[in-house]
Amino acid sequence: MFEAKFQTFADASHSDASEPRLKSLRAKFAEENLDGFLVPRADEHQNEYVAPCAERLAWLTGFSGSAGFAVVLQDEAAIFVDGRYVLQVRGEIDDKLFAPLDIAEIQPARWLAEHAAKGARIGYDPLVHTCAQIERFTKALEGKDVALVAVERNPIDAVWDDRPPAPQGQISVYPARHAGASVKSKLALIRKKMEGVDALLLSDPHSLAWAFNIRGADVAHTPIALAFALLPADGTPTLYADEAKLSHKVKAALEKFLSVAPPQHLAEDLREAGARGETILFDSATAPAKLVEALRAAGGKAKLADDPIALPKAIKNEAELAGMREAHIRDGAALTRFLAWFEEEALKGKLTEISAAEALETFRREGGELRDISFPTISAFGPHAAIPHYRVSESSNLKIGRGVYLVDSGAQYLDGTTDVTRTVVVGRASKQLRDHFTRVLKGHIAIARAVFPKGVSGSQLDAFARRHLWEAGLDFDHGVGHGVGVYLSVHEGPQRISKFGSTSLEPGMILSNEPGYYRAGEYGIRLENLVVVEPREIKGGEREMRGFETITLAPFDLNCIEPSLLTEEEAAWLDAYHANVRKTLSPLIDAKTRRWLRNATRKVWE
Repeated sequence: MFEAKFQTFADASHSDASEPRLKSLRAKFAEENLDGFLVPRADEHQNEYVAPCAERLAWLTGFSGSAGFAVVLQDEAAIFVDGRYVLQVRGEIDDKLFAPLDIAEIQPARWLAEHAAKGARIGYDPLVHTCAQIERFTKALEGKDVALVAVERNPIDAVWDDRPPAPQGQISVYPARHAGASVKSKLALIRKKMEGVDALLLSDPHSLAWAFNIRGADVAHTPIALAFALLPADGTPTLYADEAKLSHKVKAALEKFLSVAPPQHLAEDLREAGARGETILFDSATAPAKLVEALRAAGGKAKLADDPIALPKAIKNEAELAGMREAHIRDGAALTRFLAWFEEEALKGKLTEISAAEALETFRREGGELRDISFPTISAFGPHAAIPHYRVSESSNLKIGRGVYLVDSGAQYLDGTTDVTRTVVVGRASKQLRDHFTRVLKGHIAIARAVFPKGVSGSQLDAFARRHLWEAGLDFDHGVGHGVGVYLSVHEGPQRISKFGSTSLEPGMILSNEPGYYRAGEYGIRLENLVVVEPREIKGGEREMRGFETITLAPFDLNCIEPSLLTEEEAAWLDAYHANVRKTLSPLIDAKTRRWLRNATRKVWE
């Protein structure tokens, strides 16, 4: 009945293969005159989701998370992950080969400085590192008599016998009705931000997709094309993309405003620009160090700065916002159908984490407009829910019984990208669970109801979501919210709600609101909606104010709430939210689900 077409549940980890692979890599060191090598989880664009051919960290270590870094020396190695993966990494790697370390406690550069032998030569692939990353290592190694060496060919590629080929997904033109702005207007806007430079290198495929109103199919779950582009201050932009990705029709459409060149021509074009003494702007967060050095070596000047496209891309226009709202109504109907079905089926004792994930994807596909999921579904029961970025596999798949089930999922529709998390209980919720769940919900409501002056950044709102957990001596180790693109990445910057969110929140930005709590070995709770920053008028106020519009539509599990912990204002917000969910979704669901939804969205103090 149910099946998954956009995700697999095969075991991603293969730590049993790590020992011979590590041995092969170390044998390569001797040929390259190296004593170690840096292995980021990255491709040439610093993407979150990478093509199979760029999964070097996973191939070597067995770690399947979306962020990590390994340092390999001749006699020891370490892998570094953030708070999302500290539990997961231990279950996926062989810790006799790689020491698992929390990157918040020790940075890779510091570890290398402490462990590399005097006179060591440490290799790195300049195509998968930015200049800033290499500078951090260089600074950490000052006075240590340890040299960083850029390699011509990644030694992992040399020993990876069955490495997949580079992807050749087809590039498509993104419809104007969804883009809401022409390429001409976007390029004019970008060029206003290019003062003092001769050209801009577009190295982030998301920025490239937005600027040229295109989408691609090179990586899972995010419709981007792996390509670069060079935008001169005056003149025709050049898109460096494999022509196999371009149909005659799409190429003809693009050549109205750009020229197309093979990817291998980019380095030479940068060298020619350098020889002319040009200054080129590079995105410091994504531009490969190798391309920056190609320009500099030829006599050009590289200006490393924030991507000038990131902010305009983050501030959605009216067409994009309208599309996102429609996508969330469609998605909310599918998720609500799933939640109603799940409540009935879970009590029968036959569901598993995989079958639940397959069912949710099927409900979304039945809407007829699903292009992909926006990330692999986090379908987690009991102790697995305590792993924030848990990925179910055939070997980890738990049967769902009485207890806590967390599902974090999202969809890609042509008009929008969704990301939503709900935590539900199968059976009765314990007093402890209700307390923890309600504290997370209070934090979620605090963000949803927040009103703040123009210029406020996410770092100033982060504590709103944590206060009620802090009062009980609790916290969580991930940010409260990330930006979201429109039929692009489910994780978009520069906006975010976190301790490190320094970008001011502007009307039109879309962010997640997802506080959580994780009790290791027992359960996890996360409650996530997407919100849009909007202007907010305060009667008698003296400042220009902002607030949030919640666009995700799905009920929260009232069985997990301790009503006595809610204030009047919080209960009113929840009741109003549920009333809107009921009113908006009821016409889109069947009669049985409508009956379930009426009960699921009853007033919290009834």
